[in-house]
Amino acid sequence: MQRMATSSNSSPLHAAGFAGAAGTVGAAPVFSPLYQQIKALITRSLQDGEWKPGELIPSEADLAARYGVSQGTVRKAIDELAADNLLMRRQGRGTFVTTHHEEQVKFRFLRLVPDAPRGDALRMERRFLECHRVRASTEVARSLDIKQGDMVLEIRRVLHLGGAPVVYEDIYLPGTAFRGLTAERLERYTGPLYALFESEFGTRMVRAEEKLRAVNASADEAALLEVESGQALLSVERLSFSYGDRPVELRRGLYSTTHHHYRNTLS
Repeated sequence: MQRMATSSNSSPLHAAGFAGAAGTVGAAPVFSPLYQQIKALITRSLQDGEWKPGELIPSEADLAARYGVSQGTVRKAIDELAADNLLMRRQGRGTFVTTHHEEQVKFRFLRLVPDAPRGDALRMERRFLECHRVRASTEVARSLDIKQGDMVLEIRRVLHLGGAPVVYEDIYLPGTAFRGLTAERLERYTGPLYALFESEFGTRMVRAEEKLRAVNASADEAALLEVESGQALLSVERLSFSYGDRPVELRRGLYSTTHHHYRNTLS
C-alpha cells in the first residue's frame, strides 16, 4: 500500500489538507490508500466547480504532476470516479466530468424497464400536476437536513413510458437551492429534471439511496396511473445527494408494474 510522505510539509497533498501522521486531517483518514486521497482531491475540485459538468479535466500526467504522485495512482482514482459516474472516459479524447445531459446517465436513477424486451429506447414523457412552495414537514425536513417549516419546492408529476402512465412522483427540493424554479420553467424545459438542476441551479445529483415497499393504490393514485383502485404498486422513496453527501432531493414515487419491472444491478 502506498502512503503519503510525512517528511515534508511542502507536498501538494499536505497543502491540500492531507497528512500521513496520526489523526485525521481534511477529508481523508490517516493511512488510507494514496489513490483514495487523490480521488478525494479530485472530487473536491468537482465540488468547488473547478471543472464543470461536461468539461474536460486535466490529463493523468498533469494531475500526477499537480499532486506529486504517480500516473498509475491518478489512473486508479479516475477509474473509481468513472465507476461512480462522476467522470467519463472518452477514447482518444480524454476524461470528462459527467453531466445529466449525457444520454448514458440522464435516466441513471430510473430503474423501471418493460417486461417485454425492446430494441428501441423508451419514449419518456411527463405531465406536471403541481409545482408550489410549502413549509417542510418534520419528515421532509429531516430527510433534506433543513429546519422544520423551512420552504421547500413540491413538484408532482406523472411519467409516461411508451405512452402509458407508469410513475406518479412527489418531489421535494430545498427552497433556497432552487429559488426561481417555477411551474412555467418546468413546462418549458424538455430535458431530464436532473440536467435542469445541474445547468441552471448548480446542483448535481451524484448518488441516491432508495427504500422500496409494496403498497395499494388509492382511488386518486389509481386514476392517475390508469389502474384499478387497490392494485399493488411499488413505492420507491429516493433521497438524492450532491457532492459532500449533501441531501438535495426527496422523491416519493409510485410505480405501476403491470407491464414493467424494477431492475437493479448488484455488485
